[in-house]
Amino acid sequence: MGRRRNAKGRKVDGILVLNKPAGITSNEALQKVKRLFHAQKAGHTGSLDKLAHGVLPLCFGEATKMSGFLLDSDKAYHTVCRLGISTTTGDAAGEVTNEQPVPAIRANELETILDRFRGDIMQIPPMHSALKYKGERLYKLAYQGIEVEREARPVTIHELSLLRLENDILEIFVRCTKGTYIRTLVEDIGHAIGCGAHVSDLMRTAAGPFRDTDMHDLDELESLAGLGLEALDALLLPAERAVATMPELTLIDSVAYYLLQGQAVQVPGAPVAGYVRLFHEDGRFLGLGEILDDGRVAPRRMLRA
Repeated sequence: MGRRRNAKGRKVDGILVLNKPAGITSNEALQKVKRLFHAQKAGHTGSLDKLAHGVLPLCFGEATKMSGFLLDSDKAYHTVCRLGISTTTGDAAGEVTNEQPVPAIRANELETILDRFRGDIMQIPPMHSALKYKGERLYKLAYQGIEVEREARPVTIHELSLLRLENDILEIFVRCTKGTYIRTLVEDIGHAIGCGAHVSDLMRTAAGPFRDTDMHDLDELESLAGLGLEALDALLLPAERAVATMPELTLIDSVAYYLLQGQAVQVPGAPVAGYVRLFHEDGRFLGLGEILDDGRVAPRRMLRA
């Protein structure tokens, strides 16, 4: 029987909100930060396109148990669009497929067009995406010149604001549900205008409860790494920040004990349904529970002490 390998790195718990730079993948950014922290375990919470930049929450250690809720959270983007030019990928990295003159359009006319894309809409995922078709990533098929039929999926555009319209440049702010493809949204808007369009710059400004004001640059992290790991650790946010909008319950020690043993418990004052943040009476965040049909609280994503 082989020996169990020791985990590389140190145990680090918490969340870092990275300002992912443009030009590298989300995983490449994650690996850079993981090495700086010498962390055993880390993961990101939803990929940003290689050319995109901005808010990318990274979860370390026990905080990775909250990453699924960040994956499912709403996102917000500041997007610069180039009108009149369509590309293979829907962004500036692709090859130009079509060029058309940009029609003269007033802001109020554009607002009427944008209104078609507000609220609940259907989107066809782009070929240049990480979705799978028969076990193969779509973008890999696209690079082989293969295009397959994709089913339209429902997404919700909570907010779509016009920031600037100047010649062939359109700037918009988008707040949307998970799974929304901004490149597809921009292409569809360009098609509705009658000239095509692609994304020339994309910045994610929010992911769940995290905002661009929470971000740290790679250069900042590299500088702090020279001061020691404690300087880096000081930037980490607690795991409960990822689920800050959920209701909370404070548990006395005896009740917390049974929950930590995996047992559902009755807690006075618990919500009637859904997930709930669980705190020990001494203030420690214990993890997440779920309200069962009989009103008891069941442990779901509990953190190790």
